[in-house]
Amino acid sequence: MDVTLSPNPKQALFFRATTRFVAYGGARGGGKSWAVRQKAMLMALHYPGIRILLLRRSFPELRENHILPLMAQLRGIAQYKETDKAFLFPGGSRIRFGYCDREADILQYQGQEYDVIFLDEATQFTEFQFQALTACLRGANPFPKRFYLTCNPGGVGHHWVKRLFIDRLYKSGELPQDYTFIPARVYDNKNLMEQDPGYVQMLKSLPADLRKAWLDGDWNIFAGQYFPEFRQDLHVIQPFPIPAWWRRYFAMDYGLDMLAAYWIAVDHFGRAFVYRELYEPDLIISQAAQHILHRNGGESLEAWYAPPDLWNRRQDTGRSVADIFAESGIPLAKAQNNRVQGWLDLKEWLKPVRDESGSESAALRFFSCCPNLIKSIPALQVSSKNPSDCATEPHEFTHAPDAIRYFVAGRPLPAAVPLEPVQNGSAPFENQIQDFLQFGG
Repeated sequence: MDVTLSPNPKQALFFRATTRFVAYGGARGGGKSWAVRQKAMLMALHYPGIRILLLRRSFPELRENHILPLMAQLRGIAQYKETDKAFLFPGGSRIRFGYCDREADILQYQGQEYDVIFLDEATQFTEFQFQALTACLRGANPFPKRFYLTCNPGGVGHHWVKRLFIDRLYKSGELPQDYTFIPARVYDNKNLMEQDPGYVQMLKSLPADLRKAWLDGDWNIFAGQYFPEFRQDLHVIQPFPIPAWWRRYFAMDYGLDMLAAYWIAVDHFGRAFVYRELYEPDLIISQAAQHILHRNGGESLEAWYAPPDLWNRRQDTGRSVADIFAESGIPLAKAQNNRVQGWLDLKEWLKPVRDESGSESAALRFFSCCPNLIKSIPALQVSSKNPSDCATEPHEFTHAPDAIRYFVAGRPLPAAVPLEPVQNGSAPFENQIQDFLQFGG
C-alpha cells in the first residue's frame, strides 16, 4: 500500500513536534482528523510493539472519522479486530480505539499503559477525563511518550485546553516546556480549499460568535457559551472605595466540595458591584461560618442569600445547615432557585448598555479581586437538555455563578441617597462619588 504523505505546513509541524503534549487545531477545516490518522499509523509502523490509544467522545464519530478510513488505508498491512476495537500490526504495534460518552467512562482506562495517546476533539472532554488519561501515559520501554490533542474553541473542555495551550497558565507540576500548540485554519488546508471551496463560504456565513471561533480560531468566544454578554474589559473593574451608604448584600453557594461566597454593593441607581470573594473547598458548616464572619469584618448587610436546600433538615438531628449558620451568627435568607429564570435575569444584569455619550456600562460588574467568579461566568455553557438553562458541567465552574444567581433572584434594592454628606473612612461623600464615576459609574 502507498502510504506517501503530503501534509500541509501546519500538519508537518504537528508530525515533527516532540514535546510531551501537542495540541493541533483552533479552527474548523484545518485537517486535524487526517493528521491524527497519519501520525498514529506512522508511529505504529516505525516503532514495532508501540501501544497507541485514540479516543473521541462517541463511538459513531470514532468509527466514521478514523476506523473506516484506516481500514481502507491499512488493508494488507494491519488487521482490525472488532472485539478489541484495535488495529494489530505484524511487528506487535497496536492502535486501540476508545470513547468516553460519560464522565465515568474514563475510569475504564485506569491502570492501563500507553506510549502514545490521541485525544481527538479534546474540547469535548472534561479536565478530569484528560488528567485521568495522562496517568496512562507511561511504560518501561524506549518508545516516545506523547499525548496528542486536536481541538476547536467551544465544548465542555474549552477552558482547560485554552489554559494549557493558548493562555499557557500552568499549575504546580505542569511544565511549560511540555506543551506545544500548533494553530491551523481552513486556509492552511489547501486540499480542502480545492476540493470544497464552498466550505469556507459556509464558515463565513455563520453568526458572529461561531464565525470567530470556527473560521478564525478565536478562543475568547465560543459556540455554546451561556453568557456571551460577559466581557472582561467591561465587567471587570479595579476596586474602589465603597460608599458607606450603599446597600450591601451577601450571597453564597455552599457544599462540602466548595464554599463560594460573595459580597455585593448596590448603588442608588440599582447597579451592583461584587467587591469581595471567599472561595474555599472542604469546609464543614461551622468552619464555613467562621470564615465568612472573618471576611465580613463586622459589615452591616441587608441580606445573606443562600440556596433553599440548606433548609433541608437532617433526620438524625432535626437541624438544617441554615440552623447551624444561624447559631453561628449568620441569618441566612432563602433565595429563589428557579434556575432558568435566574440565569435569564443574570443575562439582563450583564447586558452592555450604551449611554447618550456612547460609553458602555452594565448593571453588574466585578472587582478584579474576585478571580474565581470572573473565570467561571464566561466558562458556563448552554445545557444540551434545555437551551434556556446552564450546563452543570464542568461542575467546577458552577459554584460562583450560582451564588450570584441567588443574589439576582433576591431582587436587591437600590441604595437610598443620604440627605447629609457621609464619610467613608477619611474620604468625603463628594470624593467617594468621584472615585466611583471614574470607574464607569
